[in-house]
Amino acid sequence: METERIKGALVIGGGPAGLMAAEALLAAGHAVVLAEAKPSLGRKLLMAGKSGLNLTKAEGFDSFCAAYGAASDSLRPMLAALPPDAVSAWAEDLGQPLFTGSTGRVFPVAMKASPLLRGWLGRLRASGLEIRTRWRWTGWDEGIWFDTPRGAVRLRPEVTVLAMGGASWARLGSDGLWAGVLAARGIAVTPFSPANAGLCVPWSEHMVAHFGAPLKAVAFHAGGLTSRGEAVISARGLEGGGLYPLSPALRTGAALQVDLCPDLAEDVLADRLARPRGKQSLASHLRRVLRLSPAVRALLAEVARPLPGDPRALARLLKALPVPHAGLRPMDEAISTAGGVPFAALDAGLMLRAAPGVFCAGEMLDWEAPTGGYLLTGCLATGLWAGRAAAARLAAAPFP
Repeated sequence: METERIKGALVIGGGPAGLMAAEALLAAGHAVVLAEAKPSLGRKLLMAGKSGLNLTKAEGFDSFCAAYGAASDSLRPMLAALPPDAVSAWAEDLGQPLFTGSTGRVFPVAMKASPLLRGWLGRLRASGLEIRTRWRWTGWDEGIWFDTPRGAVRLRPEVTVLAMGGASWARLGSDGLWAGVLAARGIAVTPFSPANAGLCVPWSEHMVAHFGAPLKAVAFHAGGLTSRGEAVISARGLEGGGLYPLSPALRTGAALQVDLCPDLAEDVLADRLARPRGKQSLASHLRRVLRLSPAVRALLAEVARPLPGDPRALARLLKALPVPHAGLRPMDEAISTAGGVPFAALDAGLMLRAAPGVFCAGEMLDWEAPTGGYLLTGCLATGLWAGRAAAARLAAAPFP
């Protein structure tokens, strides 16, 4: 057994939240050791970068906060300390020019995470960050225990920031095993569940030809939630950013309805459908008068065959098409997870009430956000907040 005292801070987890916590501590003049279970840092960040790395979203602050749902009030001060424009400025300071898409989503011009991560790690190392990879946290016992390449090691830091992610994409490091370590100390963790996950839909053979096709210009509804956006028909069901905001409702078994013509009122639809169609089939009539895409028409035929001939009944169906489903995809396939350390277990600085000097950040916390820049900004903001609070504790200064 080896024991090492650390004068300064220990950060466990090398994702965005952990790196941002380390940056805050270094900026305050404190030494930082960062321990990561995997052989390299930022693995999930690099995976996110494969789809462009949506850093944040340019919109009004109140609207931005509202996207965090039940956790918006708890997260609001942290998001105020690192709002979307500050996230953009931070990335640009790392040498990454950005652009804002038509929906307000902000991306690096490079459309990937690797240049940003390289610049960030270079700056952190230059500031004195000590990185230890293949160090897996195993518990508390008069110190912080790790399984390391050189055997069991116990560290005794002055403060610790935990930023070990949620419980999805375990192969990238977010396996949620830390929840058992906290439970052993009597710290209850809200059970994990999938968020930003695809939906299981048992398609018939009729839909095979449409696998990979996007559903565009539609609106999704479930359990009082509504989302406008795109989803893709896949062999396993539906997936995509237009559907992900409905995860909180869908995982509780809420029914899914799709408005196939969200920009047209029901009576306008009925009037168009009532136009004479002569010898045209109903499918051809729908294509001609409503310009429904092949994917949308296929979905309509899949779940509502035979279609009602009455224009008003058909209009009602088009505005609220019920799509039977079998729930969300498994948690490890989800982009993120709900559940984690509840805010009630933490003080205003994200320090565990049951473990003074130990702070939590990122997806370890019990919050969720849709994709579109909210998820990554939330991780960065909570990491910054926890890092600043840990730095204040080291300095024996009040926080916030």
